Amino acid sequence: MKLLSTGVNGLDELLHGGFPEKHMVVVFGGMGTGKSTLALQFIVNGLMKGEKTVYMSLEERENEIVESARGFGWDIQSFIDNNMLILIRLDPNDIKSTLSRIKNEMPKLIKSFGASRLVIDSITLFEMMFSDEAERRLNLFEIFAILKETGVTALITSEAAREDSYSTRYGLVEYVADGVIMLRYVRQDELRDVKLAVEVVKMRRHNHSRSIKPYDITNEGIVVHSESEVF
Repeated sequence: MKLLSTGVNGLDELLHGGFPEKHMVVVFGGMGTGKSTLALQFIVNGLMKGEKTVYMSLEERENEIVESARGFGWDIQSFIDNNMLILIRLDPNDIKSTLSRIKNEMPKLIKSFGASRLVIDSITLFEMMFSDEAERRLNLFEIFAILKETGVTALITSEAAREDSYSTRYGLVEYVADGVIMLRYVRQDELRDVKLAVEVVKMRRHNHSRSIKPYDITNEGIVVHSESEVF
């Protein structure tokens, strides 16, 4: 099975090499845990290897994504100019248009563009468009199935539930996805600093580490300390 590097050496170690090709992997966590940073690292790693990429955002605008990447020293504008990267911003307030673009336009774009990597940041805003749980579940399953048929390897970010950091906000995407990576805050006691920890919860048809490892968000991106313990 071909593996795609995440761009984070320590995380690749936990994954025993990276994401399996054509997998749909959800990365979830609370505010400030680095979900979007990891997504950027994933696409930059692919772009540096000559892989075309599509970045679909339901939060930041295109220029904001470029600026966020530049803050880590990654010049993704050059890849846009060279037709290696496409940034797409969808409006979560327009349910009909967003659904149509994801279901009809995105698969065609991915195939015609020849993208091997895809980022969706974040799927939570897509889920929030539906007030009915059955409708939310149906559309989520359909979107994953449609995108999976394109053969792209996807990193999809999701918010953690406010009352339970071990679950996504609606508790659905972790069951649909091929892989799940959890980013969270940990505290041993009130006298110690809060630390960030990463755990590979699942990765279908691929062995991976079950260890929980500390990580930092640096000015060069996320660094996972695979040789260290959280405490």
